[in-house]
Amino acid sequence: MELIPVRASARTVWLFVRLQTDRGISGLGEASDAFGFANTTREDARRMESELQAFFELAQRCPGIDEYWRLASPVGHAGGVVAATACSAIEQALWDIAGQVAGVPVHSLLGGKRRDRLPVYANINRASLPRTPEGFAATARRAVAEGFRFVKAAPFDGFPGAGVAGHLDQGIACMYAIREAVGPDVDVMVDCHGFFTVPMAVEVAARLADCRLAWYEEPVAPERIAETLEIRGAIPQTMAGGEMLFGVEGFAPLCEQRAVDIIMPDVKHCGGLRELVRIAEVAEKAGITVAPHNPSGPVSTAASVQVGAVLPNFGMLELQWGEAEWRGELLEPAERFEGGSIAVPNATGFGVRLNEKLARQHPI
Repeated sequence: MELIPVRASARTVWLFVRLQTDRGISGLGEASDAFGFANTTREDARRMESELQAFFELAQRCPGIDEYWRLASPVGHAGGVVAATACSAIEQALWDIAGQVAGVPVHSLLGGKRRDRLPVYANINRASLPRTPEGFAATARRAVAEGFRFVKAAPFDGFPGAGVAGHLDQGIACMYAIREAVGPDVDVMVDCHGFFTVPMAVEVAARLADCRLAWYEEPVAPERIAETLEIRGAIPQTMAGGEMLFGVEGFAPLCEQRAVDIIMPDVKHCGGLRELVRIAEVAEKAGITVAPHNPSGPVSTAASVQVGAVLPNFGMLELQWGEAEWRGELLEPAERFEGGSIAVPNATGFGVRLNEKLARQHPI
């Protein structure tokens, strides 16, 4: 097992995981974004490597992925976000290996693909500098010029606490600037990252009514089911959430109580590919769409594509857009988006390998 950190920007480090078998087959996973909004440090990477090693040792004792999940999921659930992410990254890499051993794409092992291309939305949040209405508007225009028809931002990041009207005003102004920049035919979403109280969430939703949002994401933490339900009942916007939850047990309350319209399991945090499929099954019974969370590197995207291809209730996939011009070249064959969508590969496993030379040029 090897952890390969890659610095994508001043704010972002991607943590790629590679498992190597004694038959010469290697599988990829990704363990990024487990350390909150702060920049991932070398100390964080060492902590992740230690967590990964523990799950890797579990995997070495298991005859298959189902047995790995049986042993690993209680540990991932109990250990918080870092453990959950490590658990998920090893699971991803095991699927990549399994597909190569079987000589089929992973989506064939998960039930077979339902679509050849996946719609993708551009998360412009980290690429928007300066974080002003003008900065967000300019970034949104560039993403739309590349063919994306859906854009999302989180202009309330850094929220300083309740009662700060100026910060709310700034975030709302950013969203209206995005809407004006992209015009009426592009969908616009906002991610609130759980910063609000219930009254604040309702107020912001009302003030954003003319922005015609495609969804209103996590005004409060998704674990706060009663508050999420209260907000959903008080606003007209579509609600989305669940980006950091783990396992079916983490998502079941949101789905069973229909607290949101869209759930956002992340293949890096929710337990991996098979568990994301199981989560989607629970959501489908409740009539809820799945839009996988994926503000990450290209390995996470490659894994998410395999899952998105098989889900009957799939909506669209997230892309952290614009952070690194060389992002696509980190994979072989290169990651490509056309018309705001990505093709589902038919090569074995995830259908990609890491461009190690380029990865090593961007150390943490």
